[in-house]
Amino acid sequence: MRISKPHLRSTSIQCYLCLLLNSHFLTEAGIHVFILGCISAGLPKTEANWQDVILDLEKIDNLIQSIHMDTTLYTESDVHPSCKITAMKCFLLELGVISLESGSHPIKEAVENLIILANSDLSSKGNITETGCKECEELEEKSIKEFLQSFVHIVQMFINSS
Repeated sequence: MRISKPHLRSTSIQCYLCLLLNSHFLTEAGIHVFILGCISAGLPKTEANWQDVILDLEKIDNLIQSIHMDTTLYTESDVHPSCKITAMKCFLLELGVISLESGSHPIKEAVENLIILANSDLSSKGNITETGCKECEELEEKSIKEFLQSFVHIVQMFINSS
């Protein structure tokens, strides 16, 4: 089982830096640098690792197949590049439905992880407004399998644009 905390930065480099700084600056300022460095190790990343998002989607797909979940979800099948953020937000909302209807702790954990990863990238893009895009409720309802395939497609759009 893959255990990961993608929403946290790697602490080892920052802690080593802090210890190095602290050993040379054993003053009040050195202690402040050490404390701030340790705090920054726990701050969220500003960019998503979209490959991890795809791995979580594959994990969710496998888990859903094992419990034979049959739900339909609003799915954007043909995302235009100028609407990818709007479409991603819809996909993330629909993930909540999967989490609620599954009743499975591993699915809920994978969904939560995926949402954290994707939202970290979306929040770094600020308040980008996309016009002419379909609202979630205007999208066609499709099977979970089709939903996950379309989700992977839009994630690949984010990978290719970075």
